[in-house]
Amino acid sequence: MDEFYGRTGMVLHIDLTTGTATPEHPDEAVYGRYLGGRGLAGYYLHPFADREYTDPELPLLIFTGPLTGTDSPTSGRGTILSRSPLTGAVCDGSIGGGLPTRLKKAGYDGLVITGRAETPCGIEIDDHDVRVVETSLWGTDSDAVLHGLERQLPEDTSLACIGPAAENGSLLGSVAVDHRHGGVRGGLGLVWAAKNLKYLTVRGSGEVRVHDPAALAEAREAIVRLTMASPVLMGGHGFSHWGTGALFDLINSRRMLPTDNFQKTFFEQGAAVNAAALAELYKPRDHGCLGCHIHCRKIARDGRSLPGFETMAHFTANVGNADPESAMEAADLCGKLGLDPISAASTLACLREITGQDYTDKTLLSTLRAMAEGGDLAKGALNLAQACGRPEAAMTVKGLELPAFDPRGGYGLALAYAVSTRGGCHQHAYPISHEVLRKPVATDRFTFSGKARIIKLAEDTIAACDSMNACRLIFLAAGLEEYAKALTAVTGQDWSVQSLLEVGERTTVNERRMNAGNGFDATDDDLPGRFFTEPGTSGGGVEIPPIDREKFLQARRNYYAVRGLDENGAPTTETLQRLGLDQ
Repeated sequence: MDEFYGRTGMVLHIDLTTGTATPEHPDEAVYGRYLGGRGLAGYYLHPFADREYTDPELPLLIFTGPLTGTDSPTSGRGTILSRSPLTGAVCDGSIGGGLPTRLKKAGYDGLVITGRAETPCGIEIDDHDVRVVETSLWGTDSDAVLHGLERQLPEDTSLACIGPAAENGSLLGSVAVDHRHGGVRGGLGLVWAAKNLKYLTVRGSGEVRVHDPAALAEAREAIVRLTMASPVLMGGHGFSHWGTGALFDLINSRRMLPTDNFQKTFFEQGAAVNAAALAELYKPRDHGCLGCHIHCRKIARDGRSLPGFETMAHFTANVGNADPESAMEAADLCGKLGLDPISAASTLACLREITGQDYTDKTLLSTLRAMAEGGDLAKGALNLAQACGRPEAAMTVKGLELPAFDPRGGYGLALAYAVSTRGGCHQHAYPISHEVLRKPVATDRFTFSGKARIIKLAEDTIAACDSMNACRLIFLAAGLEEYAKALTAVTGQDWSVQSLLEVGERTTVNERRMNAGNGFDATDDDLPGRFFTEPGTSGGGVEIPPIDREKFLQARRNYYAVRGLDENGAPTTETLQRLGLDQ
């Protein structure tokens, strides 16, 4: 680590078939082009992107960025990336807690995990001591695994594991990181299970060298100042105070809260399950990732994690449930079973629409348990709806269930959902920032005008953010200008807004070409038909009409043009050459 600033210069390849760990020292040019995190992970996935999740050669990638483990604000982030078992598309998950920081301090910029162990195993990393060990924890829920390992390991150890859902073949299997810091969608937990990998522990005692600590301190001060001045992040009604649940009332009042499987966009009982109601019931304390001053996670006094906005919204409004405790229990059960709560709740909403049957407290939980055991429920909303002969009831894009923002309430959101490389996801562009939160500037949420270029630039910005690794939420206050200064201070290399945008563009186009190679085209960059034919729930002075399909298709064509894609949504030869992706 002594020769590098912001990086360790080492990527560790772990072959679970042989149980061996082999270090690689990537060329400096690779770091310069892909930076780290999501970008560098995509570089390692590309040669194997057409492999099925059952193929031992498909890599499971866990990467840090050059800011990870430094004093840069929100630096405790990392990326898990592979090909999604649920969608077949490239899928990334931004993870927090302490694992990315400790992986970096153990001496590794990233892990490339391949092969398949003969029996269930765990990977244990303690600085440069790397072991692949047999485990008897297979079949144990995530909480039991994490609590059990914590009793055996030093306090400064981070942990990640899968639960029974992935072990049973559920396409909704997720990954728990340091107790609920996973946020991993797309069934990536199933990639772990296919490799017979139950858990990962990481402890690192090293330090991440910074080229210019004084300049980093100055950049940090500027970023912290911006976040402290942000009502969204640090205000009395912001994320620091309420968690991301602060969005509940706002999204509901904007008539864009998915209700009854996106058949409506307003939840009448919203006041019973909003952030204030949860705070009154559960008296939460603040919690956050290492290196973060925002602390958007909230822990109830009984030790359960309060659900974030999307999980809470989907387990209440989207399934017709006004009971906060049953939603809390459902979210907690997803954590134990290792289910992606957004996809799980969306699948429940799809089933409710098809059957016409409401959930009780007991059936809500029993259906989740069945989802973790296999069968049609374990395959997600699209496969369930198709099996029932009701494909129109699946609210998915590219097979990934939509999160808790209705696209009829924001046309940039509609476009972002459609073109996201990982499927039904707003986080690759986060148009909620300007269409609802009015940051950095307000845009008209009911027009596609200008949205193609806005979404393209936002995707590039967030891909750069994911490659540094910083938290996406902090970009509601700070921007690439501030983070370019932090990155320059850390690495000793000159970074600008433009050079970071180029990394972000290369990252996104690389994902696009991998998806194109796996058969994705313009027909997959689309929304469920409901949004073009049915209105949302108007009221409160807001009209929510169906989206005009011709205007949507023109916005998609505009996006293809500014992104450098052909009419089928694949990168053109010229785009690949310009970004150096043709080699």
